[in-house]
Amino acid sequence: MPERVGRGVSLQFVFATYLAQVAEVEVSKDGAVRVRRVVCAVDCGTVVNPDTVQAQIQSAIVFGITAALHGEITLKDGRVEQSNFHDYQMLRMNETPAIEVYIVNSAEPPGGMGEAGTSAIVPAVTNAIFAATGKRLRKPPVDTAALKQSV
Repeated sequence: MPERVGRGVSLQFVFATYLAQVAEVEVSKDGAVRVRRVVCAVDCGTVVNPDTVQAQIQSAIVFGITAALHGEITLKDGRVEQSNFHDYQMLRMNETPAIEVYIVNSAEPPGGMGEAGTSAIVPAVTNAIFAATGKRLRKPPVDTAALKQSV
């Protein structure tokens, strides 16, 4: 891997679904993180519509990367300050990585789909950041200041 590029892995079993994700990230010298590629394998039992499973995983990955990189919720006077997407930054189309989804052919009963992809991507991204920088981040959203490279 090039300097300041790393891959991270995440595995989980939730809602009777097995899911593995590998995220490839690049961390710039100013600490900005870009997720370049995500590969996901999912075994959710019998699949009725594979296109729906793929779409669910893709959207869950985008939502999870949003949480990992931008998902800070702040409170003021006991109230959440963010009220909608105008003041809560979502991952933009130009920030969205290439996403590959591989569905395991299975005869098991159908499992859950949707949320599984969201929770698995955050540890994959932070593990990739660790591989790229040697810095372990344990609290989302990603602290870009902690990832700045000393000049």
